[in-house]
Amino acid sequence: MMGAIVLLHRWLGIAFCLLFAMWFASGIVMHFVPFPSLTEAERFAGLAAVERQGSIMAVADAVSASGITDATRVRLIQRSDGPVYVVSGPSRLRAVRASDGADASVTSPDVALAIARDHARNRGLDAARAEIVAREDYDQWSVPNGFDRHRPLFRVALDDAAGTEIYVSSRTGEVVLDTTRSERGWNLVGSVLHWIYPTALRSNWALWDRVVWTASLVAFIGAVFGAVLGIIRIRPRGGLLGSPYRGWHALHHVIGLVATAFVLTWIFSGWLSMDHGRLFSRGQLTPAETSATNVVPDWRADPSLGQRPVSSSVYEVEWFAFNGSVYRRDRTGLGSQTLIEADEPALNPPRMFLDEPDVLSLTTRLSANCGPASVLAGNDSYPAQSIVPGAPVYRSRCGDLWFDIDGADGSILQRLDASRRAYRWFYSALHTLDFPVLIAHPRLRDVLIVGLCALGLVFSVTGIVIGWRRLRATFAG
Repeated sequence: MMGAIVLLHRWLGIAFCLLFAMWFASGIVMHFVPFPSLTEAERFAGLAAVERQGSIMAVADAVSASGITDATRVRLIQRSDGPVYVVSGPSRLRAVRASDGADASVTSPDVALAIARDHARNRGLDAARAEIVAREDYDQWSVPNGFDRHRPLFRVALDDAAGTEIYVSSRTGEVVLDTTRSERGWNLVGSVLHWIYPTALRSNWALWDRVVWTASLVAFIGAVFGAVLGIIRIRPRGGLLGSPYRGWHALHHVIGLVATAFVLTWIFSGWLSMDHGRLFSRGQLTPAETSATNVVPDWRADPSLGQRPVSSSVYEVEWFAFNGSVYRRDRTGLGSQTLIEADEPALNPPRMFLDEPDVLSLTTRLSANCGPASVLAGNDSYPAQSIVPGAPVYRSRCGDLWFDIDGADGSILQRLDASRRAYRWFYSALHTLDFPVLIAHPRLRDVLIVGLCALGLVFSVTGIVIGWRRLRATFAG
């Protein structure tokens, strides 16, 4: 048995020592430079105020024109080529012109370029030299599945000092992603390496999932064998614990013993990042819960929301269904909005967010034994944030099942059963050290993450040297 463990650890170590080193080094980069995305602040800053001078069709007519019979959300935005409705259902979305309901998808590069330029100017970015550089389904930065409903994407290079590139959805004409030269460069040695994220592999999600899950599992098994051997090979020396090895082998042994707990928990939790429902629940709504939350409203039964005037300071109008009612929210700023319920009398001052009774009335339809909804605390161990800064997030506990609901737009942010709550600790806490006590002391957390990953990197380098020497001796002989 011991001979088999030695043999497996040796050759798995040779096979995976470079991968371990890559994971630790890229993990440090990822902690400080996340994968490129368009933040809500950036998206909102790029919006123009909605113009209502021309003829705007009714919301119900826009839903009908879209052909999306299960629409649950409709947004009115201002594009460079006029106002459009973006109609969304559970499986697809579509943009139609607010003037006549005609298709508003973007096929012309000139339109996409104009949209990108307006977005950039609204954000204070230099767009004087902007040009279309590609129209494609996938590239290195647009491979996440969240962009599937927007493909293909127009990629527009601003040619500004930061090397900004903006991605425009061909389906809705919205800007859905931006990257800078710095983000792209750091992520090539960060997220792309860490997640084994080359475009050709990641564009096939099922294949990528199997490859990374298997590689992580085999790497973890190799690390477990090493930990077993490391503990067994400890030798007492002058009242202290020592190593029977010399040179690089001794260094590998000693550093491995020091780093064993971190290496094992970090590799294990990294493997769990690819769980995707294999061992833990995925946090997704059940079909029954989905049918309760995504009730398709009778859009024609609530014409009053569309008839109420829109202020000149509104940058986005959204109609959404929540607990059988239709609401309209007028966004006047990143952290400010007005929320109106159908047939609700005008309030002074108008309310901004959903209330706790609104949330409770929905969650009691989702599950039995629901207690009163409470506002999520900022230091909660299972954090969730609203899309609108400062908006409340309500948590309703229904027995062992928790629902976290965004008070700004009624979306369910988290569904936490016992399995999902356990996953939060086994994956997120162990892999990113986002324990509440460390979140409260971000500098200490930074030092721990960099220090531990650096220790893991040095440990991996000793394995690389030992592996190289073994290979050279084997093939030279």
